Amino acid sequence: MNALIPARWRANIDALLKRQPRVILGLTGTPGAGKSSAAEAIATAYPDISVVVPMDGFHLANTELARLGLSAIKGAPETFDATGYAALLRRIRHEGETIIYAPQFRREIEEPIAGAIPVTPGHQLIITEGNYLLMGGAWSGVRPLLDACWYVDIPDEARVQRLIARHMRHGRSQTAATEWVLRSDEKNARLVIGTRNFADEILCWPPEAV
Repeated sequence: MNALIPARWRANIDALLKRQPRVILGLTGTPGAGKSSAAEAIATAYPDISVVVPMDGFHLANTELARLGLSAIKGAPETFDATGYAALLRRIRHEGETIIYAPQFRREIEEPIAGAIPVTPGHQLIITEGNYLLMGGAWSGVRPLLDACWYVDIPDEARVQRLIARHMRHGRSQTAATEWVLRSDEKNARLVIGTRNFADEILCWPPEAV
């Protein structure tokens, strides 16, 4: 395990792994905070026993968003299958002797793909990341299934610029990307920031020191 993650992160994860055979670690934070990169770094630090299961695999399909009239707010809490996500985490928690398949969101087609991520009995550390892990309402079933939930923080200006760049990489013009971020992503970010104080740890990615 030689990947560069902060020693504090490693110590906390090691302590969790010593207590039980399987750990589900949640990483939450606003869109563009660096959750996916942090999750992949942790997985790289624990290469033989970890897997990343993103919340984004539970995006509703574009056809269903259109049917519900939600296409214009894709990414908002109500555009995900929160109950299905909690059900998957529950299976991962309680069915450790079998392979469990998780969906994956593919940005190149803007759709989720079922059965794309195998969670095997050998995976002791499951890292799940997403915006709404600490939300209430339809999402309230998620937090009790996490052994720890860390909030990935980022200054607002850096977050907005990172999101605009991401949308441009996936085909939007700068104008369209900026409009989407300021209209949709910012609204969702305010909701997520409201859950910050419920996290077990506050961290940033990339970290200033390891």
